[in-house]
Amino acid sequence: METAPKRPGSLLAQWGPPALKIIGTGLATVIVTFSLLWNTMFAQMPALPDKASLWTLNRAPAVEFIDARGETIAVRGPRYGRAVTLAGLPKHVVDAFIGAEDKRFREHTGVDMWAIVRAMLANVRAGRTVEGASTITQQLVKNLFLTPDQTLKRKAQEARLAGDLERMLTKDEILELYLNRIYLGAGAYGLDAAAHTYFGKAPKDLSLAESAMLASFPKAPSRFAQQAETARAKDRQAYVLDQMVEAAMITRAQADEAKVQTLVFAKDQPDSFSGHALDYAIERVHEIMANPPPDMVIKLSLDLKVQAAAQKAVESGLATMGKDRKASEGAALVVDNETGAIRAMVGGRDYLKSQFNRATQARRQPGSSFKMFVYAAALEDGMTPGTVRFDMPVTIKNWRPRNYGGEYMGAVTLSYALAESLNTVAAQIGDEIGIEKVTALAHEFGVRSDLHNFPSITLGSDEVTLMEMTTGFGVLAKGGLQMSPYIIEEITNSKGDRLYSRPAVSAPRIYPENLAADMNAMLSRVVVAGTGGAAQFGGWDIAGKTGTSQEWRDAWFLGYTTRYVGGVWVGNDDDKPMARITGGEMSARIWADMMKVAHEGITPEPLPGAKGVEDYMSPEDLERLNFYQRMSSAFGAVAARGGG
Repeated sequence: METAPKRPGSLLAQWGPPALKIIGTGLATVIVTFSLLWNTMFAQMPALPDKASLWTLNRAPAVEFIDARGETIAVRGPRYGRAVTLAGLPKHVVDAFIGAEDKRFREHTGVDMWAIVRAMLANVRAGRTVEGASTITQQLVKNLFLTPDQTLKRKAQEARLAGDLERMLTKDEILELYLNRIYLGAGAYGLDAAAHTYFGKAPKDLSLAESAMLASFPKAPSRFAQQAETARAKDRQAYVLDQMVEAAMITRAQADEAKVQTLVFAKDQPDSFSGHALDYAIERVHEIMANPPPDMVIKLSLDLKVQAAAQKAVESGLATMGKDRKASEGAALVVDNETGAIRAMVGGRDYLKSQFNRATQARRQPGSSFKMFVYAAALEDGMTPGTVRFDMPVTIKNWRPRNYGGEYMGAVTLSYALAESLNTVAAQIGDEIGIEKVTALAHEFGVRSDLHNFPSITLGSDEVTLMEMTTGFGVLAKGGLQMSPYIIEEITNSKGDRLYSRPAVSAPRIYPENLAADMNAMLSRVVVAGTGGAAQFGGWDIAGKTGTSQEWRDAWFLGYTTRYVGGVWVGNDDDKPMARITGGEMSARIWADMMKVAHEGITPEPLPGAKGVEDYMSPEDLERLNFYQRMSSAFGAVAARGGG
């Protein structure tokens, strides 16, 4: 009797316990190995941030300075440029980068497997690496999140993050982010920065040839950027154009035309032109914002035409007179009367040699230019431009001020005394009204430096800055309203988000308008018939004051018209005396040279109060002055004959 065949049991049952143990061990090993490999590859992989953070992620600190027209003045740190959008770019600009880096950008999902296979075959045939397969998305991931190390771990993370990014953003969003964040050499990040750095133009104005050149840089930005004007760079540009033809983005004729086009590269713009002003602006940023972001675009109040004129005037003055007069440094400042906007700031002869800002940081004796505060306080105390005082030897608390030149004029009006910068009269006035009133007014007008209530301060014995003195004269230029100089108009980030905008502020009145007009009259006489004659230009009414410190260590001129107030200082950093140079010489000439440019195209305007002092004096005042002058002459004649 045949027995029925046994039904086969399960394979695992047939293998028995030893086999199961082996299989279990193998599976566990595979799982552990895979887990370890996964952990090695992805455990410390950075996570994708939210969309808003992608713009500034891992940016190095960078500041771009622009003028009122939005033109770049300078860049500190890497240059990131302004945001570009696909809609704002010519098609050939976008196509150049797609053609050069990722022709299948619109088809893949972050990693292009066809490109990987193609690159592997090409590299095997060549026996070396001749072609890569990174997509635009992968390049963006590498730049934003990962290190540049060529390791399996980094490539694995790059591929995975590329897929994650493709799910987070649209293709257009990825492409825009890439064009705004990709490094293109020479410190330029993003298309806008690169277009301005290499060609001095906006991305929307790039030609096909220029676009292809820029699109050739991402492979090796530092190397290609250094070779931008060489035949090797032209070869790389030709490769990009050929890739665009292959992708049917342009015709062969267009590519051939672009290949022979001569490229004109922009020249570097060093900080030396306005470096002191830029440093000053950065200092103000920290006053405006508690925690400034690393990515800033700062719009400055500078007028580059006036800035260049001020720089040229300082250098020209020192070059023509400095050596003979033993003057090595100068500083200049120009401020808009109406707004307080700083239009020019020169902190020294050469920023690259010395970053010390002599316009804002150097404290020097202002000499007779400080007399403006003395006479302004005297008018506020009740005196007038026609008030008579005697220019004669005086002693005030064991101090004996002397006039420059050693002569004395006898009876003079305050207007005449200020125009001729008579020291004895200024000293007497300060003593008469009280030194405290002089220093209090100077502080109210904008002097922040410490001032001491010594009689000698009437002749400028305490140290102040050029910025403080210019601010003080600016009060009179504004008709008695407070002057508040500023250099920052607006702060944004490179994406265009506004972080700060200068608020509209009203200037309070700190000095009577009628007295400001009287001061205009007195200070304009300084320029028309006194020590400041070299400051005259172009038919403008100018009010100002010269200043020279002891032993000719400092030479100043401070002055203003209806439009601008400005100051100039000349001297030596080591405080060595100059060769008998006064503020009415080099400083006044520098002032006039820069102010001529600032006033170009503006019809001269009358300065309120700028007229002859006689218009302020009644017939009785004139008769009294004539009497005093006759008496002074008579006493002088008797003294000359040796009479008793």
